[in-house]
Amino acid sequence: MSVPERQSPESTAPPVRHPFARLGLPVLTVQALRREGLTDPLPIQEAAVPDVLAGRDVLGRAPTGSGKTLAFGLPMLARLAGRPAIPRSPRGLILAPTRELALQIERALEPFALGLRLGSAVGGMPTNRQADKLQRGIDLLIATPGRLTDLVEQGAAVLDAVQVTAVDEADHMADFGFLPQVRRLLDATPSDGQRLLFSATLDDESVQDLVRRHLRNPVTHSVAPEPTAAVAVHHLLYVETADKPAVLARIAAREGRTLLFVRTQYGAEKLTRRLRDQGVTVAALHGGKAQNRRLRTLAAFADGTVPALVATDIAARGIHVDAVSLVVHADPPTDPKDYVHRAGRTARAGTTGTVVTVVTPEQRAEVTALTEAAGVDVVIHTVGPQDRELQQVTGARSPAGTPAAPEPAAPGHTRPRSGTGRGYRTADAPRPRRPHRRRKK
Repeated sequence: MSVPERQSPESTAPPVRHPFARLGLPVLTVQALRREGLTDPLPIQEAAVPDVLAGRDVLGRAPTGSGKTLAFGLPMLARLAGRPAIPRSPRGLILAPTRELALQIERALEPFALGLRLGSAVGGMPTNRQADKLQRGIDLLIATPGRLTDLVEQGAAVLDAVQVTAVDEADHMADFGFLPQVRRLLDATPSDGQRLLFSATLDDESVQDLVRRHLRNPVTHSVAPEPTAAVAVHHLLYVETADKPAVLARIAAREGRTLLFVRTQYGAEKLTRRLRDQGVTVAALHGGKAQNRRLRTLAAFADGTVPALVATDIAARGIHVDAVSLVVHADPPTDPKDYVHRAGRTARAGTTGTVVTVVTPEQRAEVTALTEAAGVDVVIHTVGPQDRELQQVTGARSPAGTPAAPEPAAPGHTRPRSGTGRGYRTADAPRPRRPHRRRKK
């Protein structure tokens, strides 16, 4: 008598679906995610992707570093797939407050475009090139409000074919005064188009007005940030004014990606020169830099070639570089919101990080009030340049001592001699004399 062969449980179990596939994303997109090493969706992605795929208007509250770019970007690409690009008329639109953020969104979505044409329209780059690319056809355009407004007014961009629009970092749009332009751009898109709005906070009245005017019965997904103390530890370093330069030099010389914030462009250049003279590999980032120089600086910081970056608050508003393990307020901010935005450059996507504020005696009362208003718990240390406690908190170490190489010049650019260059004159440089022309009689 033969005994029937028992079927193993494995052969009857349904195949295990990839976590991203369960959200409804296409197979090719899921495969691209796997190639990029992305296996599990983050909370905002798990919440928002199905509704965006279903064509619903979505209002998302999620902090920086939560994965919101893919939360709206992946389903947008899926919804745009399968149709040809239209000259001058993108079918998808993402509005971002800064050119750095717009370009980072484009890079983040590029691996998942899968035949769709992506393009950006941002300031600081040639308008003609962006207009030419639009003329050839772009499926998904990532733009800053100002440059896109210029292109629309020139007739280089037409928004009447836009099917889905995402407004990213709406709170920063409000901070920069861009919401009037955003409203005009949304008015230029079809009224029955899908609208997505993502922001770290939604309590700004102008943001709420934008939602009321342009989103129809939106599904709201709120991913509250973890308590700051759980992922980032905040320290106040009380230092003597005379010790501050040495303390900053030792902190900047540490291992790991370090972001130091100052208040002004001049302060960024001054601190960068001082650190480089002591052997720290560091670069400056601020609005006074040419756009191509800023992009190269960001790329060098992101890949670790330049491990330390001195930046003004522009970096806190639109730059997203992962694995920043230490944020340093070399100049304490004056606004609690700026403190939060700066600190948000570390402890991203569930990782840990450290935030330190270097405080001189005359700043103590001001910084205490600042951190209380920002709602963060701080650990206070009184340190000097050689103190072990400074090393324990920040990883500080002695800089190399040998001056580091200067930042590379732009391709084809020759550094001006004697500190002078086009458009600039040193204080002791003589004013060029105009050639004498003999008057005709």
